[in-house]
Amino acid sequence: MGNVIIITALIITVICAIYSTVRRIRFGSSCCGEKTPPDKKVRVKDKDRTNYPYAYVIKVDGMHCTNCARRIENAFNLTDGRWARADIANNEVMLLSKHEETQRDLSDIVSSAGYVMLSYKVST
Repeated sequence: MGNVIIITALIITVICAIYSTVRRIRFGSSCCGEKTPPDKKVRVKDKDRTNYPYAYVIKVDGMHCTNCARRIENAFNLTDGRWARADIANNEVMLLSKHEETQRDLSDIVSSAGYVMLSYKVST
């Protein structure tokens, strides 16, 4: 009887491990706990850096994984005239813009993505 219980426990453990692995392969692993595929990346049409005279470095709280980074990048890149790249290691977003940005605009965009802007600075 003891062997049956051990074998049943092992089978359940293996099934759970396989399910978890398949889910991670299909949806990616993230801290967000989402059970849906990540958002598609919004592509910037104008990738010529010389067309973006304004540059900002934005500190963001709560960005932990690639899905978080993509969500914030997409929030900025949805608008023409902005090109954002998120850096998870430093919890920063590097934003190139064709027009001058206000702190309120930047904060609103970060908030709409579900995160908190801690600070920003104009970069050269």
